[in-house]
Amino acid sequence: METRISVSRKPWIVGVMGSREESADEAGARRLGQAVAERGHVLLTGGGTGIMRAASEGAHGAGGLVLGILPNDRNRPMAGYPNEFVDIAVYTGMYEARNVINAKTPHVLIALAGGSGTLSEIALALRAGTPVIGLNCPEVTLSGADPVLRVGSVEEAITEMDRIIGKLRNKG
Repeated sequence: METRISVSRKPWIVGVMGSREESADEAGARRLGQAVAERGHVLLTGGGTGIMRAASEGAHGAGGLVLGILPNDRNRPMAGYPNEFVDIAVYTGMYEARNVINAKTPHVLIALAGGSGTLSEIALALRAGTPVIGLNCPEVTLSGADPVLRVGSVEEAITEMDRIIGKLRNKG
């Protein structure tokens, strides 16, 4: 099956961040990826396993475009990077430093369960002014930054994503 992607405007980019380990949040990540694609947005993840793979699978299955910001160089493979659902793999060779790209590129970031990498992405996004929606994610508070918008379900996260992108779209 060939997927054709047609972009008639600058796309909105939604980051979904979370653990590379297997997690109970993978079904939610899959649904988030699907919702991103169904709205014509580009999904950005770290391009690996766990939450990243689940979100990528959801977006890919819905015909969306998946951008993976990878920790490794093309010539230095890492197991699980990129996952099989990544359409555009960006090989950074930056390992954890790639979190800056993951945090500052999307128009909105949705953070799920994760560890220190997810925590750093949340903090970097908040510092950059990127809106962050948190679902079962680590607690982060930064002085002078907008707080993480905490939600209790995937559907609430999708509603907030729609609201934030709608506000950004209206700013034009």
